[in-house]
Amino acid sequence: MTSIHALPHLNASLNALSFIFLMSGYRFIRRKRIAAHKACMLSACVTSLLFFASYLTYHAQVGSVKFPGLGWPRTLYFSILFTHTILAATVPILAILTLRLALKENFPSHRRLARWTFPIWAYVSVTGVVVYVMLYWIYGAQA
Repeated sequence: MTSIHALPHLNASLNALSFIFLMSGYRFIRRKRIAAHKACMLSACVTSLLFFASYLTYHAQVGSVKFPGLGWPRTLYFSILFTHTILAATVPILAILTLRLALKENFPSHRRLARWTFPIWAYVSVTGVVVYVMLYWIYGAQA
């Protein structure tokens, strides 16, 4: 496997790690552990940035990868991919705005926006892994 073809596996790992940071950050803030929450959320941001750089690198070299499944699995795959893609486009904007409000210590506004940002970002992270599993593990597309 060439190094470029290892990137989908790295991307899925980064998505999973981002999800773990998001969930941990959520748990920490619910327990009023602010420093731990901040560390997790900044880690989720860095992990997502690394994912995005790796994703762009891979697709600039390889292009699109065709989903080989047929029938209802194909419909399921594209339904997940569609919602993932639409919501993924919103995550950078929402994450930056939410982070900016926290850094400005505008916590009431940060909290209101985070109520939208968190579930969307978590969904995008999880469905990124689901798309990867369906494409490369279940249906054996070539990376």
